Amino acid sequence: MKLTRDTQYIRGLSLKEDRIPSYNSFPFCLPVMKHFSELMFHPNVTYIIGENGMGKSTLLEGIAIALGFNPEGGTMNFNFSSYDSHSDLHEYLRIVKGVERAKDSFFFRAETFYNVASNIEEMDREPLPVPKVIDSFGGKSLHEQSHGESFFAAFTERFRGNGLYILDEPEAALSPLRQLSMLARINELVQQGSQFIISTHSPIVMAYPDAKIIELSESGMTESRLEDTGHYKLMKQFIDDRERLLVHLFKE
Repeated sequence: MKLTRDTQYIRGLSLKEDRIPSYNSFPFCLPVMKHFSELMFHPNVTYIIGENGMGKSTLLEGIAIALGFNPEGGTMNFNFSSYDSHSDLHEYLRIVKGVERAKDSFFFRAETFYNVASNIEEMDREPLPVPKVIDSFGGKSLHEQSHGESFFAAFTERFRGNGLYILDEPEAALSPLRQLSMLARINELVQQGSQFIISTHSPIVMAYPDAKIIELSESGMTESRLEDTGHYKLMKQFIDDRERLLVHLFKE
């Protein structure tokens, strides 16, 4: 059953502005922090989008860490560090949780999913009397699959429903066809009581019906329709009149 505003797992997000030491230092110098406004999440799917450098990934990372996830991704049971590069933003975020608690959860970060795959193999080398971790990803080593196949194995095999899923640029290794398949999988999981918070550059991935889209820019955070986002407009312009766009691009 789809979540509603009464049953969603994460309701909102605000910033502890009185504790911020300076807006001149990272991560508070990022546009998303300088112009932060209270964010209310959709019960099913919320997209956080914008150009590079706006602070999307940093914000998602902060949310994930504040909820108890490992900075590089995985479930809340993953505890490893390949390179300690995360900010301390989570200490300045105030997350409003709902009454219900997710039965499953995963922080998927395209940038560090390779590290998650490596950690799974390390854990499975231990002779423990429990199923191997890789079994929950389909049983085949993620390193023995293409980048896109390993991504999709997480979405199709590991995500079980009744879950909270935070995805940072999940389209990074997916073809357009796989992105459409991912939309179908998101819908399946939404129907099974899941909530998604997704950062993406893909107009395909951000096309889930009735989702909330928050677009970040130098001037702040704006709720937007898919058709009004910069990503969609640019892609539509390219598809509708590629030759004209390329002429202007190459002249510049």
